[in-house]
Amino acid sequence: MNILNSLGGGLGSAITGSKAAPAAQGDDLISLLTQSMENIDEAKEIEIGRQLAALLLGAKPAHPDTSLQRYVNRLGRWISLQSSRPGLPWTFVVLDDSGYNAFAAPGGYVFVTKGLIDRCADESELAGILAHEITHVTSKHHLQAIRQSAMAGVGTQLLASQIRTSNIAGQLVKDQLLSLFRTVYTKGLSQSDEFEADRTGVSLAAKAGFDPYGLVSVLQQLRTVTPDNPMFTLTMSTHPAAQARLDYLEQSMGRQLDGLGGSRASIAQRLGGSAPAPSNRPAAAKKAG
Repeated sequence: MNILNSLGGGLGSAITGSKAAPAAQGDDLISLLTQSMENIDEAKEIEIGRQLAALLLGAKPAHPDTSLQRYVNRLGRWISLQSSRPGLPWTFVVLDDSGYNAFAAPGGYVFVTKGLIDRCADESELAGILAHEITHVTSKHHLQAIRQSAMAGVGTQLLASQIRTSNIAGQLVKDQLLSLFRTVYTKGLSQSDEFEADRTGVSLAAKAGFDPYGLVSVLQQLRTVTPDNPMFTLTMSTHPAAQARLDYLEQSMGRQLDGLGGSRASIAQRLGGSAPAPSNRPAAAKKAG
């Protein structure tokens, strides 16, 4: 079942540590989303992402393999340290889903399905995927898209005002947020945002010590997955075609990729601690388990 289609379950507690977000928090979030980008500081951005992450985890649980969760978090956090926003409270979650899916939320939340990880031939491919999603966060792509959707929503500000002055149940706020987030994640980001995330993500993965061709390899594999394949999820369908992304990387980076070497250890090796760490990766981050 597609994660986005199943949105509407109870608020997840894996990140928030609570059973649900109170109506007041939802009201505050609606108000935040109708502010100008200049008024949404980092603390507010993180709160928006936290509530969105809770909604996502309410729809699809985290994978139960704690070793895998630790590994992906260490890998993702190491890559994020090389980004333009290393100080965000980066959180990486492996979702218990067999589809090919990865997406991010504002404030440092990144999700990847177990199915997409299993599709990766080696660690550099997973690093490329995570670097792509990290770039969406650092560039505030989803935050801008969510805010634009909120501003375009008929009566959004009026609804927030009504909630503040009446006893409307918190479920109404939650439904409003679900509708808003579903619109953004089903529509997808702009092609320019996706291309930017590919280009910057490749460089970011290389900066973290991984083979820059990891993401290229993933795109080459996804190029063969047709929309009628059950593993081809809605999120993948909203991205530009894999071939278009490959063409863009070739045009924008050309032979630059050839000068960026890096690790191509297998994920199994890394989980077992038998693979050498990328050349510029701290020894303390070498073992995932």
